[in-house]
Amino acid sequence: MSQKWTKTEQDGYVLIENEGGQTLGLAAGSKVKVLTVDGYAFKDFLGTGELAPYEDWRLPYEERAKDLAERISIDDIAGLMLYSAHQLIPAKGPRAAAFGGSYGGKSYEESGVDPWELTDQQKEFIVKDKVRHVLIMGLESTETAVRWNNKLQALAENSGFGIPANNSSDPRHGAGSTAEYMGVTGEAISKWANGIGLSASFDPALVKEFGEIASTEYRALGITTALSPQIDLATEPRWMRFADTFGEHTQMTIDMTRAYCDGFQTTQDSETGWGKDSVNTMVKHFPGGGACEGGRDAHYAYGKYAVYPGGNDKEHLKPFTEGAFSLDGRTGKASAVMPYYTISYGLDQKYGENVGNSFNKYLIQDLLREELGYEGVVCTDWGITHDMGETEEVFAGKCWGVEKLTEAERHCKAIEAGVDQFGGNNDGAPVMEAYRMLCEKYGEKEAEARFRRSAYRLLLNIFRTGLFENPYLNLEESLHTVGCPAYMEKGYQSQLKSVTLLKNKNKVLPLKEGIRVYIPDRFIKSHMSFMSTPTGDRTVVSAGKRAAEEYFTVVNTPEEADAALCFIESPISCGYDPEDRKAGGSGYVPVTLQYRPYQAVSARQPSLAGGDPLEASADRSYRDKWNRAANEADLDLVEEMRRRMGDKPVITIVALKNPTVMSELEPCTDALLVEYGVSAQAVLDVITGRFTPQGLLPVQMPANMETVEKQQEDVAFDMECYQDEEGHTYDFGFGMDFDGVIADERVGRYRK
Repeated sequence: MSQKWTKTEQDGYVLIENEGGQTLGLAAGSKVKVLTVDGYAFKDFLGTGELAPYEDWRLPYEERAKDLAERISIDDIAGLMLYSAHQLIPAKGPRAAAFGGSYGGKSYEESGVDPWELTDQQKEFIVKDKVRHVLIMGLESTETAVRWNNKLQALAENSGFGIPANNSSDPRHGAGSTAEYMGVTGEAISKWANGIGLSASFDPALVKEFGEIASTEYRALGITTALSPQIDLATEPRWMRFADTFGEHTQMTIDMTRAYCDGFQTTQDSETGWGKDSVNTMVKHFPGGGACEGGRDAHYAYGKYAVYPGGNDKEHLKPFTEGAFSLDGRTGKASAVMPYYTISYGLDQKYGENVGNSFNKYLIQDLLREELGYEGVVCTDWGITHDMGETEEVFAGKCWGVEKLTEAERHCKAIEAGVDQFGGNNDGAPVMEAYRMLCEKYGEKEAEARFRRSAYRLLLNIFRTGLFENPYLNLEESLHTVGCPAYMEKGYQSQLKSVTLLKNKNKVLPLKEGIRVYIPDRFIKSHMSFMSTPTGDRTVVSAGKRAAEEYFTVVNTPEEADAALCFIESPISCGYDPEDRKAGGSGYVPVTLQYRPYQAVSARQPSLAGGDPLEASADRSYRDKWNRAANEADLDLVEEMRRRMGDKPVITIVALKNPTVMSELEPCTDALLVEYGVSAQAVLDVITGRFTPQGLLPVQMPANMETVEKQQEDVAFDMECYQDEEGHTYDFGFGMDFDGVIADERVGRYRK
């Protein structure tokens, strides 16, 4: 039979094209040989000279995954069950202390290596610990991503069974977000509105287009799993993760989830929907992380509890059951699920356990697996098997509810609960120890069968994305794809469509270009960062000040200006204060959505949930406690501009990370806009009328903090909304263009 394939040399790898079949990629000088069967080329990963089912690209993904899952050793499966800590590529910069690595025992700066070289740690966890799931955080450039990917895949190809690396990323396409859990992007990727900003468009088609473009760029960077979308119902307005959700409207979240997952996962010319253009989605956070008590986040011990005072827990499942597990496209379901860190307090009525969601057998095995029928990968959030910190606020392990277990015991409990994979773990030793525990408890046959079930699920997602055929990237093609002009324009349009105009007194907007504007600097007091370290007091020069020079004459005093532009941020606060604890208090304080000092006289007492190895009391109430926003000076500058500008217009732009009490702010401003982490240029295009505003509020703006305290963490749309001096109520679905209140078909499509 004649040969039906051709081979070409690429930069560091070989490309083999089969006539009417799959294209294969092999590292230059690879130990993996090529088999010719029926005239077609196949990779001989096993080196036997015989074609094994998992090596045969003509077979269904399921058959191949099943074959390999039965072949590999328990050690190999333990490696598949690991998901690396965040990787900086290269390992340099201010984050290197927490997320770095070494090169031949030296720092990146000392080593003199190329930025795409593998760190010592990456080489070790690929070969020794057999890790095949790698989380990419920082990327210096597209070229760095491509060359690093090809080096990593060559190492994986020549190790063990040749299982390729399934690289992943947290969201990388945000235009202006400063959240530390976002991808640290150096590559010139297209920039889009964030989750809540996409929802402000009220347009699922836009979200699907985002998914299609973002997945194309991900594949060009070597990323085949997206640790997104975040589909928690954002029913608690104080939650730190609010901005990356699709909001609190159930049907909108369902529709956006379907659009996002279909856009990412679908390869258009594939009968199954899976293939070389697909990116796995890992929807998060099951069973919904948006009901955290008091708005405190479960990255920290002080925020470990989710509560359900409205008995509305089943509503929080709908984005999963009706969205992620019921896609319109051919891939059918999101390929992976991530439970949140939280203890979903009181939900486990079967075993009566209040433990972190990934340790809870009722939530994962009984509810997700059996009742809801989900058979995809379940991956824990990062670091849940590691030890917690010495105090409540320390950013460390998140082993909520199982703090007294050993690391291996935590792995064992999560596997018993139905988990397949451990986020943030590079070390296979505790997984193997957990396996031995399972053997002792259930017998070796059952323990092995349990591990092989996880292996099948994990391998299936690697087969579906075509990585076994060709995990290598062509640099020229990637440079042409990532951040290409068409994608950049699409992303920018999404930013424009998200900007929401709330007030336009006397139709002060649009502003005439070329006028004189004053843009004050901001002052932010020191507060705890995402990593629980003090930020230090700082003065911030707004990006809007620099961008405005393209549109206006920027002057040095308000008195010289025709208008003032105040670029500020929603209130920054934290629900735990170590100083309060040191002074003999509990440490718990209110999360405030207003700028001025706030006393929580209406707060719940006692708390619904509590209990912690570090605390004597189980009551986490903060009634009568005070807190103030770290950026209280944002309100000061708006008030100052009102005084100094006199009758001249004051325009306020709020970067909205959480719903905000506007009663302090709105009376001082002639025009009020909110944006959701977009570029300053997009905001200025709206202010000047280059783009007519069309964003609609995807959230409620509370009238005051009393309504925030009285709302129930698990219930949507249960706040009294703010009404401004123009008589407009800042409720879900409200927005204005330059002619007045928007009343198009989108407003009717999604009602509360």
